[in-house]
Amino acid sequence: MNLTPLTALSPIDGRYYPKVKDHSDFFSEYALMKFRVIVEIEYFISLVNIPLPQLESMSNEESLDKIRNIYLQFNFTSAEEIKKFESTTNHDVKAVEYFLKNKFDSLGFSSVSEFIHFGLTSQDVNSLAYSLIVKDYHKTLFFPKSFQLLSVLKNLAESWKDIPMLAHTHGQPASPTLLGKEFRVYEERIKKQIDLLNQLPLSAKFGGATGNMNAHYVAFPSLDWKTILNNFISSFGLIRSQYTTQVDHNDYLSAYFDSASRICNILLDLSRDCWMYISMDYFNLQINPEETGSSTMPHKVNPIDFENAEGNFEISVALFNFLSSKLTVSRLQRDLSDSTVMRNLGVPYAHLMLAMDSLQKGLLKLVPNTVKINNELENNWAVVAEAIQTILRREGYPNPYEKLKKLTRTHHKITKEIMEEFIEGLTVTPEIKKELKAVTPFNYRGGF
Repeated sequence: MNLTPLTALSPIDGRYYPKVKDHSDFFSEYALMKFRVIVEIEYFISLVNIPLPQLESMSNEESLDKIRNIYLQFNFTSAEEIKKFESTTNHDVKAVEYFLKNKFDSLGFSSVSEFIHFGLTSQDVNSLAYSLIVKDYHKTLFFPKSFQLLSVLKNLAESWKDIPMLAHTHGQPASPTLLGKEFRVYEERIKKQIDLLNQLPLSAKFGGATGNMNAHYVAFPSLDWKTILNNFISSFGLIRSQYTTQVDHNDYLSAYFDSASRICNILLDLSRDCWMYISMDYFNLQINPEETGSSTMPHKVNPIDFENAEGNFEISVALFNFLSSKLTVSRLQRDLSDSTVMRNLGVPYAHLMLAMDSLQKGLLKLVPNTVKINNELENNWAVVAEAIQTILRREGYPNPYEKLKKLTRTHHKITKEIMEEFIEGLTVTPEIKKELKAVTPFNYRGGF
């Protein structure tokens, strides 16, 4: 059976691929090959620029442009050539090295081809390649999508800023709030997490077989390889991990995944809240007459966008948490179990993108049901008890909390009339009574 969207094992590569296909530019096997080629070529050029006397013939722009074109013109034919080498080597990074040597031969640079992958181990190339992939992905796809979602939240919060709403704590009626303010909560949380994520550095391990630059120093003992390699990594906007085994400790990458997981959890919380508000009839959903809500119940208008978002956020959280814990642990100087795990970096990000798309789609369908919201407020006059007892405390009235508790903590409905009757029975000035009666579930909503 050939691989098609209908036969793909993962929905990311099948049903949902049209929505996340741009992730292939970063997380596919093809993309990983291309980033590895970039690393190898730029590292070779950095050796030319030291300068190493053996590479003096390459110290001209024409030669460097020719070898840079190897990755600038990298295509599927290039990737297939690498796979052909790998079928013999059974080693993906060594296959990249042989691919590049073959390219150097065709360009007439055979005499310097042994400086490809010079002093490196595969994990030097992989570590830098993966960090560049994550860095570029966040810049190109993740941050723009996050800011788009933030903009939607901000606009909704602004549109609904004057709509009072009954709050619910422990699932029970509580002091009123503002619908727009409740969405401001999520806007602020997401913005802070994005700002935090944007400040996180990314590192790369680049120091040879066991991290000590052994091969570098044995070949050129007079060179300051630590500074040379530090400068090379920093040229990509990354930090070189100074003390490593054969692999990077991935602590910064883990922090990225932890941050992404927090963002997922916040948006998961928002998705569930929206679902709850819809089930409480606080929101109606815009109806697309072409869509079907149920295969048997014609009337159904389901909150499927929020449900799809929830499921995809949960997948992302699980995978980000796994990656964060797994990739910071390796036996002794290195085990290979991280290799197959790293190839799955794109999966949680793809599910995160699907989730954000679904959430945004759902948010834009929301229509506040102000009739229901106002009825809920009118039917819950007990929630102004907090306001009344607070004003009475200000006035030094004896035991106001206890008096309001006795009035309202019952199974009887508290109405406007009952509350006004209570106020009339208080031993306070007419001005205070007027102030107390002016408080309603509709205007007791704080300062937002």
